[in-house]
Amino acid sequence: MARDTMLRFGVDWQHFIAQCISFLIVAFVLHRYAYKPILTMLEERKKRIKESLDNAEKIKQELANTQTKTQEIMVQAGQQAAKMIEEARAAAAKVQEQETQKAIAVAQSIVDKARQASQAEHAKMLADLRREVGRLVVEATAKVTGKVLTLEDQNRLAEETNRELAA
Repeated sequence: MARDTMLRFGVDWQHFIAQCISFLIVAFVLHRYAYKPILTMLEERKKRIKESLDNAEKIKQELANTQTKTQEIMVQAGQQAAKMIEEARAAAAKVQEQETQKAIAVAQSIVDKARQASQAEHAKMLADLRREVGRLVVEATAKVTGKVLTLEDQNRLAEETNRELAA
């Protein structure tokens, strides 16, 4: 009965076995030379993306550390300025009113200069950090996308990164 059914549907064992062998050869060749390299490439790309994300996390941590250090510098500058003001006030109490005014003016000038210097240093550090983050974002984007970014693309990515950091 099975043989009659096979003959009725036109199954020829010799051709069927030859087709199975051909299929297995084609499947092996596809697996070996097409699927395997593609899967390997996808795995490498996945690793590069993970590395880029890890680098972004490191950059965020460095930014947080830099902000903490900046706050510490600001606090120290404030403490030093307060100390200078107290010393100026103690010396001013021993001299006449005119010398007192001069000492306070000098102390205030020092405080202003210290604040300006601290703010300038803070601004410089943030600018350096933004440039570095922008460069790393452009570099990571170029690696992830696998293409060479134009100068316009690089500038756009750097500007977007600076806007996000400023927010």
